[in-house]
Amino acid sequence: KSVVEFPGYRPPAWLASRGRPPTPPTTGLAVPSRVLGARIPVELWRSPGGRRRAEPLPLLVVHDGPEYAGYAALLDFLTVATADGRLPPMRAALLAPVDRNEHYSASPAWSRALVSEVLPALQVLAPTPPGRRHLVGMGASLGGLATLAAASTAPASFGGLFLQSGSFFRPVVDDHERDLPRFRRITRFVDDLADGTAPAEPAAAALTCGTVEENLHGNRVVRDALAARGWQVALAEHRDAHNWVAWRDTFDPWLVGL
Repeated sequence: KSVVEFPGYRPPAWLASRGRPPTPPTTGLAVPSRVLGARIPVELWRSPGGRRRAEPLPLLVVHDGPEYAGYAALLDFLTVATADGRLPPMRAALLAPVDRNEHYSASPAWSRALVSEVLPALQVLAPTPPGRRHLVGMGASLGGLATLAAASTAPASFGGLFLQSGSFFRPVVDDHERDLPRFRRITRFVDDLADGTAPAEPAAAALTCGTVEENLHGNRVVRDALAARGWQVALAEHRDAHNWVAWRDTFDPWLVGL
């Protein structure tokens, strides 16, 4: 959450956009999960406008969603981008972690809970048009890993993934992360993806990662693995590090493009 802004840095223009509509508030709810034995906090957001409350709209499902809103101004960006027509009218579901280090570390239990409990509950409250291309998963760091793991559990669930600085750890290269309790589970998941044994129905994915990040190698591995399976995938390597400002600054054009 700390950054150093060097001379010449300029924040994205949309942050200072004049005359933008106010960012709509979110509606809080909790989805009960039998798989986790817990309630998963969710904040639902809808872009300004629209005629019917139950109108089917594209949905962005965001791991660490409240943090994305608070530290990276995600909802402010979506408000600007939908108002100026770069994004269509849409909704976002901001997921708060229950046990982040456990559930976001390629946990099969979290993946099952997301695709079999959370997504069906959201479909009732925030319906999407037919076809998986209207459902996009998003996350940063461990949240990016959790997003990809869930999509691998149910390959037909998401039509697109936006993965920022994903914690796609590799043996040897990422040995400094070995103290993370689920390090081996993470490396096993990435190994399976890289060697083609993990399921992954082709979809679209946009990855972003800073050029000075330790995670860059793993993001390149995942990009190549998805491309080899026929995904439409791109990795944007930008001059920044592992922080919320870096992720905020790549919403445009990479999230918009996806």
